[in-house]
Amino acid sequence: MSAQPVAFIGTGIMGKPMVRNLLKAGFAVQVWNRSPDKANELTQAGATLCASPAAATEGAGVLVCMLSDGPTCDAVLFGDAGAARGLARGALVIVMSSIPVETAAAQARQCHELGLEYLDAPVSGGERGAREATLAIMVGGEPEAFAHGQTVLAAMGRPVHVGPAGTGELAKLVNQLIVASTIATVAEGLLLAERGGADPAKVHEALLGGFVDSPIWRQHGQRMLGGDFTPGGMAKWQLKDTHTALAHARSLGLELPVGSLVDSLFESMVEAGDGELDHAGLIRQLRRHNHLAPFDR
Repeated sequence: MSAQPVAFIGTGIMGKPMVRNLLKAGFAVQVWNRSPDKANELTQAGATLCASPAAATEGAGVLVCMLSDGPTCDAVLFGDAGAARGLARGALVIVMSSIPVETAAAQARQCHELGLEYLDAPVSGGERGAREATLAIMVGGEPEAFAHGQTVLAAMGRPVHVGPAGTGELAKLVNQLIVASTIATVAEGLLLAERGGADPAKVHEALLGGFVDSPIWRQHGQRMLGGDFTPGGMAKWQLKDTHTALAHARSLGLELPVGSLVDSLFESMVEAGDGELDHAGLIRQLRRHNHLAPFDR
């Protein structure tokens, strides 16, 4: 393990438990967040809270970026006094945000021009996966960079190197299309069970262990049954990712009709004011579409 600290930028719903797991693994971590109050409690766990992104990178051998979108990452990494510019040559930048494939490829080129290694390493598994260090981590970049960052990534989940820069984000787009479509289908299934006269909770229980069973069926199905939409993954970020996936598909000459329909459902959900709910809250939009009360039980 490197004696150099890890700089971690972005300590929101996902970033905060990820930092905790790095600390548990023995890494020294220097953190920055735009809203300092979201990072303050990490100092009690042993992290160093820094006043700026550039300050967080001082002496760091690895910089982890967990921010909301591509433009935000670009501004923090490469803007005036950007975090990447404060790193020594040979340091590693790991962007774990969900950003467009093209953005990741461009960031890789900018990092290489600065003498830095680069990985795009978006994650899946939600807040629970972040807490339990079981995140699926899809990694794009050079094999040498992956070897450099593997120990850091393994402290947060299960990293798999899928190809050159940008392909980690491509894998995340595949993940997000499947997640969004599955959430929509789970919501529809539970509504059908309810309207048909079955107990949706019993239907949910009956299908455990069958081909339908999955983390989404178990976790998000339970959220839908209980009406608990405290965000683990916000619907507005799900929509960002389905928009990005469909745009990339179009650039490849692909038409994805199921993904397009699900994207429009999430867009309606966000427009209805539910964008900051968990993406399992899509069942609320389907209830509105069917002129049903929010919860009949």
